[in-house]
Amino acid sequence: MPKPYFENKKQKIKEIIMVDHAGEFGAQKIYEGQIRYTKNPKDKQLISHMLEQELEHLDYFQNQIKEGKSKPTALMPLWSILGYSLGAISAKAGPKTAMMLTESVEEVIVEHYDEQITYLKETDPKNPLLKKIQKFKADEAEHIHIAIDNDSKNAKFHKLLSNVTKIFCKSAIFLSKKM
Repeated sequence: MPKPYFENKKQKIKEIIMVDHAGEFGAQKIYEGQIRYTKNPKDKQLISHMLEQELEHLDYFQNQIKEGKSKPTALMPLWSILGYSLGAISAKAGPKTAMMLTESVEEVIVEHYDEQITYLKETDPKNPLLKKIQKFKADEAEHIHIAIDNDSKNAKFHKLLSNVTKIFCKSAIFLSKKM
């Protein structure tokens, strides 16, 4: 017998919180890796600004988990290692590559948040999660603009690395929903 609609909606909210928590955790790790290996103080300042916003997002989703509205994905240790490594490698490759990574990751996240916003508007428009995701999406869009303004498009192998990054991010979203 199929589950009632409201149970599916409750499960979807749990999934949103779990996957967004994982994504914000991964973003934090990426920016930490970039900050550690970025040499230019101006670039460090830009990345630190983006990290501060990601920490705000992460804090919100961690509190949602503490309140019992979801649970963390089992893949958190993997996202910690991979996120930090991606950030470190991109920064070591140079500021344009670090910004290309930011641009690519945030483009996937903005698209992902758009899907969640559409879902919440259609099924639960009064859920406070909707306003939070809308705000976080605006922050992520700002990160894209920061990356582009800082030469992300001129990174070596931009198109190839961007596509690989986007595939990785979409795979991480898929896996985080499942585990």
